[in-house]
Amino acid sequence: MNRTHIQYCTAFDGSRSIASGKLVEVIKKVKEHIDNGEALSVLIFDDVSSELVEVDFRGTMEDVLKRLGNPTAPENNQETTPRGPGRPRLGVIPREVTLLPRHWEWLNSQPGGASVALRKLVEEARRMNSDRDQLRSSQGAVYRFMSAIAGDLPGFEEAARALFAVHPEKFHEIVTTWPIDIRHHVQKLSESVFTDEGGG
Repeated sequence: MNRTHIQYCTAFDGSRSIASGKLVEVIKKVKEHIDNGEALSVLIFDDVSSELVEVDFRGTMEDVLKRLGNPTAPENNQETTPRGPGRPRLGVIPREVTLLPRHWEWLNSQPGGASVALRKLVEEARRMNSDRDQLRSSQGAVYRFMSAIAGDLPGFEEAARALFAVHPEKFHEIVTTWPIDIRHHVQKLSESVFTDEGGG
């Protein structure tokens, strides 16, 4: 995971939330927590995706922060990468597409040709499925966090089923029995799942 793109995250030590906020600030608090000998099992989660944030806490605070990486490094700056011929401002990426002859015939008959027609079809599909894709992404983030930190808690499997079935009452009934910090974080993550549009 590219840590330089993480905006906000939350750190847990077991079932207790010990820091939340911008990545660097959370890392500083976790490092202090570790150096004080208070840490048992620390996990840092991206607040959007719930992906685990891997951080090497060896050495001094300066050592830890140096290993985070430099967002302005050449490998992260697309403008420093030589571009070939084509239309760079559109970010066009040539790739092979396998279709039946009748599909190519139809695409080539469209205004602008096959490439333009394919781009229009993809954009239309994205618009039509955006709500469903957002719901699936939100459910994935909640489940990722739950699996990492609440997999052994009572009712985990039932809560997961309620999450994917979009049954907010059942879901909240189960997670209410979980440790308070875990419960609050799960409920915050699940807000985007249990909206009116999501079926809540």
